[in-house]
Amino acid sequence: MAFDLKTLELFVRVAALGALGKAGEDMRISPTATTQRIQALEAELGVRLLHRTTRAVSLTPEGETFLLHARQILDSAEEARAAMSSSRSRVFGDLRVTASAAFGRSQIVPHIGEFLRLYPEVSLRLDLSDSMVDIIEHGYDLAIRIGALASSSLVARKLAQNPRLLVAAPAYLERAGQPASPADLRSHSCIVLGETRNWLLRDAMGTEVETRVSGRFTTNFGEAVTEALLQGLGIGLKSLWDVADHLQAGRLVRVLPDYSVGPDWYVWAVRPPNRVLPSRVQAFIEFFEKRFQTAVQQGTALPHAPGT
Repeated sequence: MAFDLKTLELFVRVAALGALGKAGEDMRISPTATTQRIQALEAELGVRLLHRTTRAVSLTPEGETFLLHARQILDSAEEARAAMSSSRSRVFGDLRVTASAAFGRSQIVPHIGEFLRLYPEVSLRLDLSDSMVDIIEHGYDLAIRIGALASSSLVARKLAQNPRLLVAAPAYLERAGQPASPADLRSHSCIVLGETRNWLLRDAMGTEVETRVSGRFTTNFGEAVTEALLQGLGIGLKSLWDVADHLQAGRLVRVLPDYSVGPDWYVWAVRPPNRVLPSRVQAFIEFFEKRFQTAVQQGTALPHAPGT
């Protein structure tokens, strides 16, 4: 069965935007032609791909299945065109990436200008959200994720370490004292993210100690933990990239600096299981892999604050 590539691209755009009219407008296709192309595709496949309402459209189960295949076909076509072009290294096309809000703002957004200057034929849409989105259902090329990954069919590539550490404001430590061992954390006010009340620490010999902590402030939002730390409300567990600037400026200092936090976490690039890796996705992964690793190296080189 042969497919018209422009119709496949239109279908993928409709799935991403949830609107026929907007997708057609983006591709400079009239509303009538947009509807006709989607109807013709459904007739050719013999299934309904979209649920239609007066306000929006959504994928049927068959549509969700076909979306993955449509994106694979389009990616293969792009790679074929690139291979036949005068420059095999050409990087081009629309790129859709999702990442967590805090990480995206601090580690991705500052480098977007450089990335787009390097690849002038790439158009990037970066969606930042603390919700775990289904990248296949929402049509993303790539997700940048942190921590432990759930088992799935997605393809994951490890980009960088994600060191975590215990930190607090100097004012809090002056008031409550500096803990000398993991057991001392039980008598401190600890800022808890979600339900993560068991903190696993590892000494220089690799011995692990798990300590259950508590405190007066609990939140499900990582940036709220940082704000509470800066206000001197207690000790918190944070990723290095999230607090490196505060450590450098002395607004926060390390707690129990001779201990590392376990289990080991990493920054991952996660993508749909396409058979062909589009050049635009490969370029984004390689570009930001270098930036993430540099950020970790610079952060881990920070000196310990006096008294830690």
